[in-house]
Amino acid sequence: MEFHGIKDNWSFVDEERSNKNLPRRLSFGGHQSVSEHEAQFASARPSSASASAISISLQPMSPKTPWLLSPVRLSPSPPLLYHCLASLHRQEGNIFSITVSKDFIFTGSESSRIHAWKQTDGTEMGYIKAKSGQVRSILAHGKMLFTTHGDYRIRIWDDHGIKQSRFGRCTEKCCVDSFVAHDGHVNVIVINQEDGCVFTCSSDGTVKIWRRILGESSHILTMTLKFQLSPVNALALSLSSSNCFLYSGSSDGLINFWEKETQSGRYNHGGFLQGHHFAVLCLVAVGDLIFSGSEDATIRVWRRQEENCFHSCLSVIEGHHGPVRCLAVSSEKDEVQTGLLVYTASLDQTFKVWRVKVFPTENENMELTTDDQNRDIMEGEMSPVLSPSWVEKKLQYNHFQ
Repeated sequence: MEFHGIKDNWSFVDEERSNKNLPRRLSFGGHQSVSEHEAQFASARPSSASASAISISLQPMSPKTPWLLSPVRLSPSPPLLYHCLASLHRQEGNIFSITVSKDFIFTGSESSRIHAWKQTDGTEMGYIKAKSGQVRSILAHGKMLFTTHGDYRIRIWDDHGIKQSRFGRCTEKCCVDSFVAHDGHVNVIVINQEDGCVFTCSSDGTVKIWRRILGESSHILTMTLKFQLSPVNALALSLSSSNCFLYSGSSDGLINFWEKETQSGRYNHGGFLQGHHFAVLCLVAVGDLIFSGSEDATIRVWRRQEENCFHSCLSVIEGHHGPVRCLAVSSEKDEVQTGLLVYTASLDQTFKVWRVKVFPTENENMELTTDDQNRDIMEGEMSPVLSPSWVEKKLQYNHFQ
């Protein structure tokens, strides 16, 4: 994507700290409204706005640095450390979707603006505006950006002057297959790039797995997964070299997961993750980590043990004052620690950026070789969260100096 008027530093450095009109923490009683703009999370309410010309403009920048404004937050669980880098309190509506490409972060909102930020240094690249309704979903793939809007159109944006292609104006031949998948709204679609399976979840409380018929354009239903009566709002697929796990988040606050059988390809229910007090609205899986955003205004970080599929909650990230509507995660290069940047948007009209460091478990630390000892000690000194094995190695190292 090419944007004009590049500037330095984060444009949204903790603006909510200086904004006295920040919404108070919302009440989540069953008889109260969580948001004036979105009272239901399982289905989206589209708006019909006609498409028009696209304009790109920029926001004023702040010279401050986000590192000086937000204190380091220690997780109650030792393996994880998180830190809120920056926060933006938006005045133009809620963010409905976030996607991360190789170089940029894109956000779609109810204001019909697609904002772009540079990942490396947080430079604001501007925004694309088309009078085409709310940007309900957004996906970056290569040099292309795909967006869905409240006017029931899908648009494709490329990196040559931000051009767009409207699927709604194409011929009917562009649609290769259409079928009724659920009795309720289809909330999320996920595709397994390895075998081509399509996963859908719905407000009817089911997760369905579809497969395309070989040599044809039609799809057939292979499995229906249902272990909850509540609407299913989120899906995430976690792939490793030997296993494949499917996670679903529902309105009862539970995260169910299924493991794929290697030979048969069947998905077996492995259990559920319990911790959120209200509906789970979004899920992201990165390796053996699962990030969940909820109506209870928190983000939980879970870790899966590959040997026994046991899951543990590493941390509960707090900071939002309303339901966490969407999130995205990108990796940072680090030789020892797992460094991640987590982007979250809430119905309190804030967009936050977090840095999350996940440290090795005690068993992983004990398996480190002697050649890596000096590096381990150096990294351990950077973090106040230390396992007993790290402390023991540091004491032994100092003793022989």
